[in-house]
Amino acid sequence: MSTHLPTADAQDPESTARTTRLREALLAADFTADGLLELLGAPAYAALARSETVPALRATRGDGPLETLVRLFLLQRPVAPARAQAALPVADCLADGWLVQDGGELRATVDVRPYGGPEGQDWWIVSDPGCAVGGAGGIRGAGDTDRAELVLGVGGASTTLAGITVRRPVASALDLGTGSGIQALHAAQHATRVTATDLNPRALRITALTLALSGARPADLREGSLFEPVGEETYDLIVSNPPFVISPGARLTYRDGGMGGDDLCRTLVQQAAARLNDGGYCQLLANWQHVAGEEWQDRLRSWVPRGCDAWIVQREVQDITQYAELWLRDAGDHRAGDETYAARYDAWLDEFEAHKTKAVGFGWITLRKSGADTPSITVEEWPHPVEQPLGESVVGHFARQDYLRDTDDAALLAAHFRLTGGVVQEQVGPPGAEDPEHVVLRQNRGMRRAAKVDTVGAGFAGVSDGTLPAGRILDAIAQLVGEDPVLLRDRTPATIRMLIGQGFLEPVAASG
Repeated sequence: MSTHLPTADAQDPESTARTTRLREALLAADFTADGLLELLGAPAYAALARSETVPALRATRGDGPLETLVRLFLLQRPVAPARAQAALPVADCLADGWLVQDGGELRATVDVRPYGGPEGQDWWIVSDPGCAVGGAGGIRGAGDTDRAELVLGVGGASTTLAGITVRRPVASALDLGTGSGIQALHAAQHATRVTATDLNPRALRITALTLALSGARPADLREGSLFEPVGEETYDLIVSNPPFVISPGARLTYRDGGMGGDDLCRTLVQQAAARLNDGGYCQLLANWQHVAGEEWQDRLRSWVPRGCDAWIVQREVQDITQYAELWLRDAGDHRAGDETYAARYDAWLDEFEAHKTKAVGFGWITLRKSGADTPSITVEEWPHPVEQPLGESVVGHFARQDYLRDTDDAALLAAHFRLTGGVVQEQVGPPGAEDPEHVVLRQNRGMRRAAKVDTVGAGFAGVSDGTLPAGRILDAIAQLVGEDPVLLRDRTPATIRMLIGQGFLEPVAASG
């Protein structure tokens, strides 16, 4: 097994200086997310995400520094020393192991992918050769490294988790199962102390490279499974993109957790409360089983630990054949020969049959340690497009749940509300009809929800500008529609609560 990786020792001033010079060379050549898109063009850039390299190879036939860096670090093509020297501090790269001699040429030992930070930062994510999404060919390009220890780069799951994470200044953050270190890199921007763990020691070494090359502070790197490496320590923020794939065995460390069914995700969720400080968040991606004779929502509610509020969003569902085929392709098993492929496919279906699994869900789980006696647990399906980043939407969700939990109907009718920004109204009905069949309120921001309301709900939302209390608005609506105001006050709080809970209305202080 090839275990060669570069070094970036934060305790060694000379090593730090060499890493700084490498970073400066990458910037000077515009080896950045924007520079890469400009060089390759949108079609070739998109093709890289599909592990198709021919368009990128054609776009890098020139001998400029940027073309050289793309060929070295994204396409894993050796280049002539003179060409490398024009783009990089070659002596530094050889000393620290970013480059090695390959006959008469130089080649990179790792993938280095440009990545744009949330505030326009130029960062780089390190991974094993050929294992960056948008790299040279998926895990089949990983050379002689043991496939069980491969460290993948940035993918859709990584960026999704980074986008939904609450970005508030905190004293401590934990990246559990750090992989290439992208979550630790994000956390380093707003957490005083970052701890990153992984069962794979190779991942910890690569995380150190990602942080150093991107100019971030070093993290406290610890080897081990789940919460074992951190003992009884507690954190303000826990993030995890764990090896959540439900598979027959643990062939690939980066995706297979080694527990039966969805036990790994359940265990992580249930153990998180003990490692969260009061008010802290735990946010992770997960798979869960849809089991015959059981509601999937009930299954997930049972995972939520005592003392925590939860918001669980199912983004996708696949039947067991789709799911097996997806991850068989991920491992390259479709290239292993018909008999081998069929045997491994059978093993996946046997695993699902043993657990009575009919489908697999994928989504986000957010816990907040509230200590509430009556926790708020929201489990929903939302497969529609959302607007990233969603961190502030997550904070807003739990703030609204707190408000609804603490506000009875009498206080609700005495309160003032206003329509949140970016909400539009759609009326649905046959052309020329005097009244619409129904009214839809739609958000253009955040979760981009849509809510169907009756004319009273639409009227209430439309005039809510914080000026009048809810009860006064309902009395005016009752007069307009000829309805008993007492009955309207009795039946409308449920609609108001729905509109608050989904973010269409927000409580405000009385204006004058």
